[in-house]
Amino acid sequence: MKYYEILFSPTGGTKKVADILMNTLCDESIQIDLMDRDADFAAQTFQPQDVCLAAVPSFGGRVPAVAMERLGKLKGNGARVVLVAVYGNRAYEDTLLELEDGLRAAGFRPIAAVAAVAEHSILRQFAAGRPDQTDRRELEAFGAEIAQRIQNDTAPEHLGLPGNRPYHPFGGVPLTPQGTRSCTGCETCAKLCPVGAIDPERPRQTDKARCISCMACVAACPEGARKVSSLLVAASAKMLKKACADRKANELF
Repeated sequence: MKYYEILFSPTGGTKKVADILMNTLCDESIQIDLMDRDADFAAQTFQPQDVCLAAVPSFGGRVPAVAMERLGKLKGNGARVVLVAVYGNRAYEDTLLELEDGLRAAGFRPIAAVAAVAEHSILRQFAAGRPDQTDRRELEAFGAEIAQRIQNDTAPEHLGLPGNRPYHPFGGVPLTPQGTRSCTGCETCAKLCPVGAIDPERPRQTDKARCISCMACVAACPEGARKVSSLLVAASAKMLKKACADRKANELF
């Protein structure tokens, strides 16, 4: 039996949640990075006794399309999987349900699902510092319960996840990072971008048609030279202030 941590974590929040859960399940796991646009995900095959944890951020209440596409290429072969949706304290809506449907179609057997909060990837003032110590205790308790399901090979036949079919349409996020004058052309952003929206020859520019506003480039830039429009950020913060005001709880299914 092998443990796998399957991640799409542009700014690190999803990985923080996944690592807390994974550390309660096993001492060592194999990581599969869904951010890697050059990886051959179709070649990744699992066994029925394997345990996977698939963690994605919620973008507008949905699984990021590129992450779902790459997950769909995996060959589950009956491997057990824990579903994890991480969101920035607004709502995760159809994310877990879409993740469950996609992984079942890829041959995985969902045994548990977690919705968890992490610092918002764009509007950092929302859920700032999360997962915090309270979150860690909750997630570790979730992990202990999931470990019992694994040990006993028991899980609900239906996880009863919230959401809607068909999923609500994803309208996109009109926030595209661009390079500033302080850009040194190190190409870090171009190498990391999961969809190839940044040309290494012109790293200050971003292909708006490709960009998914994941903010991986902003988080990784060593010079802090990737920015989004301050006016659009302020407008977005004002729009989401009420929805993100209360502390949302983590959930286990």
